[in-house]
Amino acid sequence: MRCLVTGATGYLGGRLVPRLLAAGYEVRCLVRSPSKLRDVPWAADVEIVRGDVLGDVSEAMQDVEVVHYLVHSLRSSDFADADRAAATNTARAASRAGVRRIVYLGGLHPAGPLSPHLASRKEVGEVFLRSSVPAVVLQAAVIIGSGSASFEMLRYLTERLPVMVTPRWVHNRIQPIAVRDVLRYLVEATTLDANRTFDIGGPDVLTYLEMMLRYARVAGLPKRRVLPVPVLTPALSSHWVNLVTPVPRSIARPLIESLVHEVVCRENDIRVLLPGENVGYDRAVELALAKIRDADVETRWSGASTPGVPSEPLPTDPDWSGGSVYTDERERHTQATPERLWEVVEGIGGERGWYSFPLAWAIRGWLDRLVGGVGLRRGRRDPHRLHVGEALDFWRVEEVERGSLLRLRAEMKVPGKAWLELRVAGSGGHGSTYRQRAVFVPKGLAGHLYWAVVWPFHGVVFGGMVRNIAFEAELHKSFRKS
Repeated sequence: MRCLVTGATGYLGGRLVPRLLAAGYEVRCLVRSPSKLRDVPWAADVEIVRGDVLGDVSEAMQDVEVVHYLVHSLRSSDFADADRAAATNTARAASRAGVRRIVYLGGLHPAGPLSPHLASRKEVGEVFLRSSVPAVVLQAAVIIGSGSASFEMLRYLTERLPVMVTPRWVHNRIQPIAVRDVLRYLVEATTLDANRTFDIGGPDVLTYLEMMLRYARVAGLPKRRVLPVPVLTPALSSHWVNLVTPVPRSIARPLIESLVHEVVCRENDIRVLLPGENVGYDRAVELALAKIRDADVETRWSGASTPGVPSEPLPTDPDWSGGSVYTDERERHTQATPERLWEVVEGIGGERGWYSFPLAWAIRGWLDRLVGGVGLRRGRRDPHRLHVGEALDFWRVEEVERGSLLRLRAEMKVPGKAWLELRVAGSGGHGSTYRQRAVFVPKGLAGHLYWAVVWPFHGVVFGGMVRNIAFEAELHKSFRKS
């Protein structure tokens, strides 16, 4: 069976495609910019068609049995008109092509007047239900997964505000759902014989305030303090979100306006037709944070997704998704051979030091000892070789790819998690290239303040490291021969 996925470059679409492939379906992706799928790990396993749901999609519909419609606009002021036109165009094209089913993910909503965002999601579902092609319209509230706009807004607000000014709507009830459960329903709905809406939600019904407080507990943040401000309207709240988080106001405002409504499942028929145990809220948050907790820096920030972990960000996710990650990246070409450059990299720390501003490193070690950390005095076990798992001053060797990569995880006391990654690459027979990257994942407001304080010193410390490591590689003979 061939499925057409619209919105494959989006948050859910990019996670749905590998799930459909794993279930044995052929997948065709309709995208406006095929280049956005260039680096996803499943690009070679799908057919990619350039197109727009507002234009001619007849070619994309050929020989398709099921259309998964995951397109929704929030950035433009006329998003409701655009969504209505796109859904109508898609439904007509699907009917002409003989498509057997449309699967659409809309928004969970109560009866009565709705926010523009929820009203538009409801209207798109109604367009599909009125068409001649049977439609399965799944309706979800807040989706818990790294990269989901709703989750990222909640994440940033909770992490950055130890004292929260909260409007009245934070006391409204919500039935969140884990992204992996949404994806399971989207896959299994491919063969669901129905033409109706289905409410989908997780096992927990919480207020938005409870979601924030429980997020803080799962993430290991200090207890958040709450100051209620009844006059804080959705419009004012969106300005506040735009100031505190990187989520754009054009996205934050419609999401906040939707939180004015209580969004709880009114029926649970989907659990009878597609049985399975849904993930609870706390576990969903744990899964969304799993990559940071596992300290898997390379897969977490490389732009590649690990199959079976749909909550981690993809290359097509927006820049503000995946939580706060600060980086300092530097590169330098040297005339030294890659082998010689690697000797310098692998010999770093201990008696040789860190090749820049020794006093700054010493002070950082003393400060770490004062607050109960390990400091710099652990040194290194062997002057020439490093192995995964061993201590290196106040770092721990997390990965060694002999000749090319050394990754260190910080064990000094910091309000967050930090890594230092050193890479060596050949330069086509003309010397070598040294690349250095520092990564910091802050924990709470203290983490953001910490980065702001140390950032001005990075030019001296990390910039000096790059210059001096390259210089050392060019200047001396091999350590092992000296």
